[in-house]
Amino acid sequence: QVQLVESGGGSVQAGGSLRLSCVASGYTYSMGWFRQVPGKEREGVAGIYGGSTNYADSVKGRFTISQDYAKKTIYLHMNSLKPEDTAMYYCAASTTFIGLSLSEVHYNYWGQGTQVTVSS
Repeated sequence: QVQLVESGGGSVQAGGSLRLSCVASGYTYSMGWFRQVPGKEREGVAGIYGGSTNYADSVKGRFTISQDYAKKTIYLHMNSLKPEDTAMYYCAASTTFIGLSLSEVHYNYWGQGTQVTVSS
């Protein structure tokens, strides 16, 4: 059983930055960040496995995912935020090998979500 606890969401003006954190209990393979706005499907934002990373095109160059193995924590550093980045952000983990997938069907554990709101 894996539990994921996110933190770090909030409200920021366009162009600003936020850092999300996700602490995991239990062993995981890949981890990732997803986001969802009401009425839309959940979107894979960034994934990390074995030090390698993968990003959605919409956030490349602006977001960075990182991992602190000792703290069992992953981070999502979000820079140059845009109003269209407004969403509920979810941390996700897989307990099987899925590489750097950004497909939600490959992840079997999810955090409760943290809201990010970017105003123009």
